[in-house]
Amino acid sequence: MSLSVVIVNYNTRDLLRDCLQSLKNSTIAPEVIVVDNASSDGSPAMVADEFPGVRLLAQSENTWFCGGNNIGICVATGKYVLLLNPDTAVAPDALEKLVAHMDAHPETAGVTAQLHYPGGEIQRTCSRIPTFAYLLAQHTVLGMIFPAWRGRLADHHWYRDENFTREHTREVEVLPGSCLLMRREDILLNGALKLYFPEDDLARRFRGRRFYFLADAKITHREKSSTHSWLATRIYFEDMLIYTRTHHGWWRMALLWLLSCPLYGAMWVKAKMKV
Repeated sequence: MSLSVVIVNYNTRDLLRDCLQSLKNSTIAPEVIVVDNASSDGSPAMVADEFPGVRLLAQSENTWFCGGNNIGICVATGKYVLLLNPDTAVAPDALEKLVAHMDAHPETAGVTAQLHYPGGEIQRTCSRIPTFAYLLAQHTVLGMIFPAWRGRLADHHWYRDENFTREHTREVEVLPGSCLLMRREDILLNGALKLYFPEDDLARRFRGRRFYFLADAKITHREKSSTHSWLATRIYFEDMLIYTRTHHGWWRMALLWLLSCPLYGAMWVKAKMKV
């Protein structure tokens, strides 16, 4: 088996069905593993009934994105593992192109596809590894005080300073966790994280190796917005601090926490007012 696809699902039954159907139409037949994080919408039953060839790992509790993917990775048998969101649909030849690039370029650590919305608009994926300055500018009051500085850092982070339009294949630093293919022995995620920054953590761990965005491998991504909640916001800040401590040290984490408190507090108040 050359490729295993790991999909972590949480209450996205209908989207997951479309994703699994698209994988059945792929020009290569991957091992497909669905890790269900204790969904309440009937997702496990749908997978078992409609896709008997899929390996279903139904969890009794929410193991989150990183934990769920690691569960799938640990049982995968493919040479390569693709982490894929359940709100995606792959073009028939997309997986074949991703695997072919990895086979042809053994020095490459990982690849991703061109993700686009159902209407055809290309999504902004792939970035540079976030610098500590970028984290400060985007998540603290400093970015509000110095908006021009924040804008320059954001342009650099998202390759806007190089006019990267995601229409051509190129080397990048960070691949999106929604579609991330690496060798099975390399792709295990940082278990200290729940939802955010695992792809940035991987990029730092494999810095010096090559990651590629492949424009000719097409995947539709609906970008489900279930994580747009106060819980997701709280976890985002928690994961950001864990990531910062891991790669920038304790004192930078403490400084980021201190300077992000006003923004975090304002977001908490806004969330409570909506209740």
